[in-house]
Amino acid sequence: METTVRLEQAIKKLYVAFHNNQLHPECCKQCAVGNILDNTDSWKHLTNVHGSEVLNYVGMVHQNLGRTFNGYSPMELLQIEAVFLKGCGYSGAIDRTCSKPSNPTNKDILFNGLCAVVTFLCKLDNIPDVLDYSKLFGYENTKHKRQLARAME
Repeated sequence: METTVRLEQAIKKLYVAFHNNQLHPECCKQCAVGNILDNTDSWKHLTNVHGSEVLNYVGMVHQNLGRTFNGYSPMELLQIEAVFLKGCGYSGAIDRTCSKPSNPTNKDILFNGLCAVVTFLCKLDNIPDVLDYSKLFGYENTKHKRQLARAME
C-alpha cells in the first residue's frame, strides 16, 4: 500500500514512543502530537487548552500562513491530539471538567488511543486505514451480519 511520507514518519515515531514507554496523553512532549513533532512542546502554543480543536491567535496565524509542522497544519495537529485523547478515554480537552482514565499510561489505554490516531492519520491522507484487518481475513461486515442474524433466529 502506498502511503505518504508524513504518515510513514508519524506512525514510526508513535510506534517507537509506545514501545519505549514514552507516550503520555497529558504531557505535551510525550502525547501523540508531541511525539510526531520530535518530542517538542511548541505545538501547545497553537491552542489555549491541551486537546482543544480550537486554534488560538498564534495558531490561526500559522494556519493562515500555510505553515506545517512535520507535514501537518496547525488544525490537523489539534485534531490528531483530540482523537488521541478521546481514544484514550478522555471526555474532551484536558481541563478541570474533563473526565479522564485513572491510569492514563496503561498500555491498553494508550493502544486504543494510538489505533484511533492511525486511523485518523490515514483518513487525513485519503488512504485506506492501515489497521483495517478485514481484507487480510477476507471479512465483509454485511455478509457476516446477515449470517449472524439468521443464526440467531
